[in-house]
Amino acid sequence: MNNPILSVAHLSVSFNHGNKVVDDISFDVYPGETFALVGESGSGKSITALSVLRLLPPNARIQARAISLQGDNLLRRSEYELCRIRGRRIGLIFQDPMSSLNPVMTIGDQIEEVIKLHFDPPQQALKRRVLELLRQVEIPLPEQRINDYPHQLSGGQRQRVMIAIALAGEPDLLIADEPTTSLDVTIQAQILALLKTLQQQTGMALWLISHDLALVSNLADRVAVMQQGKIVETGHCDEFFRHPQHPYTQKLLDALPSMQSCLTHRRQETPPLLQVEDFKVYYPIRKGIFKRVVDHVRAVDGVSFIIQQGKTLALVGESGCGKTTLGKGLLNLIPGTAGRVTLDGVALDTIQGEALRQKRADMQIVFQDPFSSMNPRMLVGDIVAEGIQALHPGVSSVNRQERVRQLLQQVGLPEDAAQRYPHEFSGGQRQRICIARALAVDPKLIVCDEPTSALDVSVQAQIIELLKSLQQEKGVSYLFITHDLAVVAEIADEVAVMHKGRIVEYGSVAQVLSEPRQAYTKKLLGAVPVLRTENKPFADQGKEAVL
Repeated sequence: MNNPILSVAHLSVSFNHGNKVVDDISFDVYPGETFALVGESGSGKSITALSVLRLLPPNARIQARAISLQGDNLLRRSEYELCRIRGRRIGLIFQDPMSSLNPVMTIGDQIEEVIKLHFDPPQQALKRRVLELLRQVEIPLPEQRINDYPHQLSGGQRQRVMIAIALAGEPDLLIADEPTTSLDVTIQAQILALLKTLQQQTGMALWLISHDLALVSNLADRVAVMQQGKIVETGHCDEFFRHPQHPYTQKLLDALPSMQSCLTHRRQETPPLLQVEDFKVYYPIRKGIFKRVVDHVRAVDGVSFIIQQGKTLALVGESGCGKTTLGKGLLNLIPGTAGRVTLDGVALDTIQGEALRQKRADMQIVFQDPFSSMNPRMLVGDIVAEGIQALHPGVSSVNRQERVRQLLQQVGLPEDAAQRYPHEFSGGQRQRICIARALAVDPKLIVCDEPTSALDVSVQAQIIELLKSLQQEKGVSYLFITHDLAVVAEIADEVAVMHKGRIVEYGSVAQVLSEPRQAYTKKLLGAVPVLRTENKPFADQGKEAVL
């Protein structure tokens, strides 16, 4: 058996001498292997990784028998010595590349920064190395993109730049903290394939932190499950997914959405609620001294579909295809260029002013990021009541408070939630608050824009069940915007596949997911990670010796 590259023995972490957020855990990571640490948000996964690198804030208290990197106990190293280890011997890919990259530095300068710190090569060799890294992570046209800023790149490209920065120090161990959260399935597949290719090329060990069990089953050699700061189960990947032992692990696996659930959808026809005909949203491209319009960006380019009363239409596609623009355009949150949108028999382009404002009670939206869509200075009760006050001013204060209490109870939140602020809740709870706010004015249609993309599988399952139960109780219709096709199978009646501003495939959920007609739909379905229990395509050679 090879010696571990990283050995963590009896690690505990607490803040301000409070409860332990990491509670006496031990694990090893071996050379060349992929070790996955999985669990729900708040279980202590990221804290564990930051503890190894000693990147926690000053109020954190770390206790451990040892945190050893190839026999070198990092707990005995000074901050100066750790700076030579971070990025050089241990690389780290953060979850959100946009908040991790410096917005005022080009991506080339940010990669150079790491190389200079650890190797200090001559200037010509430095630029060659940066271009080599950009090619290695498959950034297109690296000679041109080297001078781009982070905001000029797509989400997948920014994540590739983060990987290039992490690889610049040629680390022996790469820690990837939720590297594909919120990415489209096709980009997610590209990032995962890239990580495995780089691992095979360099021989580095990969420590993957994730709540996506299907992803882990395709990528990992060994898996450890964290719950409330403790490791409750560890095992070889194949055996782990075939025969999970701990009840918490079994609960996580049971919560995974299934593509097979679409085959059970057999719902009766109902009258149409929303009718969309040849809807377009164009943005002008202006050039020259006089900024004349020379062309248009066709964000939404002639889209037509129908949503029936009490039914769900899922709108799927990659980032940038126009899904969110379409959702906002239908609600008049951004102006449409052409086409007709009819809600419950009323053409929205024929009304304006007060009539349109009153009609907004029939259509609401739940945004992807619940925290940024709520005012952090307002109490939750006031956030939920705001729509009632604006659209139904005749409702008394007492009745409004009672309505808020009922809504919070309906979405599974405690009564005292009304007197708390958004930051006091978890991600899943904040999404429930946003659903309560949308329901407050009794809408007929709710646009759900990626409402579960960043949630753990168990919380995601709760939100899906909540939306389905509310639909059965109230007959509300959903336009469910997502890139997660497994979630589509759980919640939708019909599916519209969007590509470059157009709907390229449209039909029942069973037909589109089981018998897709378009090559683009087949590509999306082919990129969905499925739970594997054996014969993993990326299994490393020699892992038996490692384990």
